[in-house]
Amino acid sequence: MATTEKQRLGLPALMGIGFALGIFAGVLVKYFPSFDPAWFKPLGDLFIRLIRMVVVPLVFCSIVSGAASMGNASKLGRIAVTSIVYFLLTTVVAVVIGLTVAHFIAPGAGVSLPSDIAQMKAVIPPSMSQTLLNIVPINPMEAMASGNLLQILFFAIVLGFALSAMGEKAQIVIDFFEQMNTTMGKITSMVMAVAPIGVFSLIAFTVASFGLKVLLPLAMLVVTVYVAAILQIFLVYVPLIKGVTKLSLRAYFRLMLEPFLLAFTTCSSVAALPANMRAARGMGASKEVCSFVIPLGTTVNMDGAALYLGIAACFVAEVYGITLSMGQQVTIVVMSLIASIGSVGVPGSALIVMTMVFSQIGLPIEGIALVAGIDRVLDMARTTINIMGDSTGAVLVSAMVDKETVAQEIAHMPAGSLLVEEEK
Repeated sequence: MATTEKQRLGLPALMGIGFALGIFAGVLVKYFPSFDPAWFKPLGDLFIRLIRMVVVPLVFCSIVSGAASMGNASKLGRIAVTSIVYFLLTTVVAVVIGLTVAHFIAPGAGVSLPSDIAQMKAVIPPSMSQTLLNIVPINPMEAMASGNLLQILFFAIVLGFALSAMGEKAQIVIDFFEQMNTTMGKITSMVMAVAPIGVFSLIAFTVASFGLKVLLPLAMLVVTVYVAAILQIFLVYVPLIKGVTKLSLRAYFRLMLEPFLLAFTTCSSVAALPANMRAARGMGASKEVCSFVIPLGTTVNMDGAALYLGIAACFVAEVYGITLSMGQQVTIVVMSLIASIGSVGVPGSALIVMTMVFSQIGLPIEGIALVAGIDRVLDMARTTINIMGDSTGAVLVSAMVDKETVAQEIAHMPAGSLLVEEEK
C-alpha cells in the first residue's frame, strides 16, 4: 500500500503541495511581523542555483548529440526555419492580444502618479547586425561560463555537424556526448527531487513580500496581464497542440504541470528548461527537435514578455494621459520582436526590454517605476507563457519536419505519458 501511494504522489503533485503550503506560509508571515520573509529565500535560491548548474551542460550535450545524429544540414535547416517562423508569428499574436486586452480593460485609468517615482535611464537597444553577431561566440568557454544559451546553441550545432561529417572516426566522441546527455538527465532528476522544497520557499517569500497593500493600487494591471495570458494559452497554444497531437486537455496540462510550477515560482525560463523538454517529449516531440527548439526558444521566444510589453505600454500611456497612435502600436509590435531576440530567460529581464520599447515610442521611462514594485507577480505569468510557447513550438516543428518520428512516438506511448529515456 505504501508503495502504491508513493507511486501516486508524483513530483508534480509534491510541487503542488509545496506551492499551496508556500502560499499559506507567506500569508501567515503577514500576521507575525517579527518573522523576516527573507528567511524563506536561501532554500529557493539554492534550488535555482542547482537548476542553473545543470542547464548549460544539459543543453550543450543534448544539442551536440542531437545535431550529430541528424546526419544532414537540410533537416536542421528546416527545423531552424520552421522554429523561427513559429516564434515570430506567436510573438506578434501575443503583442496584439496584450494591446487588445489592455484597450478593453484600461488598467491605467484612475491610477495616480506617486510623488517619488524613481528616475530610470533609457537602455539603448543593440543594432540588428550587432544582435546577429552576438550569436557567434568569440570564446565558447566564456559563453558556457556566462550561461549565454544562444552562443552555446550555435557552437553546439557546429560541433555536432562536424562530428557527423567525420563519420566512424568520431563515433567514440558522439557516444561520449550521448552518454553525457543521459548522465545530465539523471543529475537533473536528482535536482528535481528537491523541487517541492524550492517551490515552497520561493512562493512563500513572494507572498510574504508582496501583499495586498502592494497589489491593490495596481490590481487592474495584474488582472489585465493574467487575462491576456489565459487568452494566449486557450486561443493560441491549446488549439495548436490539440490539432497536432490530439491530446486531451487533461493530459496536456498534466504534462505541463511540472514546468508550469517551476516557471511560475522561479520566474525563470532557464530553470524550467529541463522539465519543459521532458514535457514536450511526452507530447510526442522528437528528441532532436526538443534539443534544438526549446533551448533556442528559451533565449529568443518571449511571448509572455511581448504580451506584457503591449499591456505595460498602454498602462503607462493611460497614467500619463498619452494616446498611443496606430503607428506607435505597430512600433511596439516590431520592437517587441527585436527586443526579444537574445533576451536572457532570467527574472526581471522584461524591465530591461521595456526601456528599449518605451524609449523608441516616446513614453516616459520613469513610468517603468510604477510597475517595478510588482514585477515579480507579473513575471510569474510572463514566464509561464514563455515556456508554454517553447514546448508548443517543439511539438509543432516535430510534426512538420519529423512526422514519422512523432507518429511512432505517439503510437507507442500511453495517453499523457512522459517519454524520458534516462528513466527507462
